[in-house]
Amino acid sequence: MEPVVEVRGLVNRFGRQLVHDGLDMQVAEDEVFGIVGGSGSGKSVLLRTILGLQRPQAGTVSLRGRDITHLSEAQLRPIKAGYGVAFQAGALYSGLTVLENVQLPMIEHLRLPPTALDGLALLKIRLVGLPEDAAAKYPSQLSGGMVKRAAVARALALDPQLLFLDEPTSGLDPVSASAFDDLVLYLQQHLRLTIVMITHDLDSIFRTCNRVGVIVDRRMETDTLERIVDHPNPWIQAYFHGERARARLGAGHGA
Repeated sequence: MEPVVEVRGLVNRFGRQLVHDGLDMQVAEDEVFGIVGGSGSGKSVLLRTILGLQRPQAGTVSLRGRDITHLSEAQLRPIKAGYGVAFQAGALYSGLTVLENVQLPMIEHLRLPPTALDGLALLKIRLVGLPEDAAAKYPSQLSGGMVKRAAVARALALDPQLLFLDEPTSGLDPVSASAFDDLVLYLQQHLRLTIVMITHDLDSIFRTCNRVGVIVDRRMETDTLERIVDHPNPWIQAYFHGERARARLGAGHGA
């Protein structure tokens, strides 16, 4: 079975700064794939490249077998409708209600009457665990956790099978972060989503991810969670065996 997301030989450079140098990555159907890396390692640049928001200097990005690297904006439009994205800060429009934010992709891509749009948007809002009265609220009236859920509702507006999450638990308290992890697992299992998640949250990684890709030395080391923690790279060792990870790993990995 072909990968849902495949990156080969990716090179990203900004002036003299080389961000990625031959990075490879594959994401399989129905998995939760976590992307981690140190500050400045290029996690956000990688996401933008996969989403078709910027073109690399070299290499290819394929979504479900189709190389999108050199497609025009018009050619990318139907491809972008096939995936959903929830950015770190939510990226909701402050002047629109939650309902109106969720409806934006529907209005762009679907031809439905207003009553159908309202019903469909409310369905997405309930799907992510928001109360129905959140639909009429503006982003400024929501908690941080509710904003992130609203962003996921909008990302699911067109029923994509591929979902990208950018630091979904960043800024959340432990209880809210744990609840969001539960949401990720619920959506993956019930909607059969393939999820690519950029995160620095070790708890989220251990709870939700099937495999992990770590950006180190401008490339990516990928493995199952059980095996990646034993990778000899110094940064990977420090990340997975530092103080914050020891309670998670237990004695089996030398914590």
